[in-house]
Amino acid sequence: MPLYGKPPWEPEERPTLQSVHVNGLELSVGDRVRLAPKRQADAFDMFLAGRTATIQAIERDFENRIHLAVTVDDDPGQDFGIDRKPGHRFFFSPEDIEPLDDSSIEQRGEA
Repeated sequence: MPLYGKPPWEPEERPTLQSVHVNGLELSVGDRVRLAPKRQADAFDMFLAGRTATIQAIERDFENRIHLAVTVDDDPGQDFGIDRKPGHRFFFSPEDIEPLDDSSIEQRGEA
């Protein structure tokens, strides 16, 4: 007999976060940041270090760690990342980004 609906072994969807505090500033989806990976966990950490990016989503994993999904500002395929396609959307921890002194942050009165 087929199982209809959501299978019991699938994890429940975790809600995305609206903002996160980084270096004393509250960052939200749409804010621009500079990528500054500390660990050098993979080649992308080296290739993307120092580049500016835009936060597309703030997500929490099953171990309660926060990850920022970003698209790199000068990526010609940035629209693929916005559409959540692989290869143009990258995940960084809040410790691996630096908030930019951007007008969107200043408008919220937090710069």
